[in-house]
Amino acid sequence: MNDLYTASIAQVSSDADVLALQQKFNDGVLDVIAAIDVATVTLARKDIVDACHYLKGSCGYEQLIDLCGVDMSEYPEHDAHADRFYVVYHLLSVRCNKRIRLKVSLNEREWVDSVSEVWPTANWFEREAFEMYGIIFNHHPDLRRLLTDYGFDGHPMRKDFPVTGRTELFFDETQWRCVYRPNKVENRELTPKTWPGVDRG
Repeated sequence: MNDLYTASIAQVSSDADVLALQQKFNDGVLDVIAAIDVATVTLARKDIVDACHYLKGSCGYEQLIDLCGVDMSEYPEHDAHADRFYVVYHLLSVRCNKRIRLKVSLNEREWVDSVSEVWPTANWFEREAFEMYGIIFNHHPDLRRLLTDYGFDGHPMRKDFPVTGRTELFFDETQWRCVYRPNKVENRELTPKTWPGVDRG
């Protein structure tokens, strides 16, 4: 019972923050979803940094606990004319015991402003999203690959990226160095993709 009470208090607090965002940014708040775990607010890309500054300074969200990219291109309900990617921000206020989720959408070759000036921890999160999805973060202090090597081609978390990759790296005894060659591994999909609520009954 105590856990349910605490969760309800946290939900009420984040709902007040959603209302505050709607009042401050007006048309910049594109959509609000009252999810089971936390309120999700979709914002216009141009407002993301100002909204994060506001939520940190005025609403007490002192932590960015996660930032990630999402490729919607193969989601069953995705409109082919809609933006392909989401950048999702999960914010936490330890002091006030509340959370909120922010989302912005964008297409390939579009960019979104970095929030590393608001939370320095966003630096590596944004680098990972850039590397895995190709999402460009404007004004990022050091936007370069983080997990793959400098010669890597493509963005592994995109839905159109082959599971086996495009190239393989091996050591060439004659050249006495590591070289790339086209990947000859057969790309097999043994388990069909599933989507919650669509084909799981």
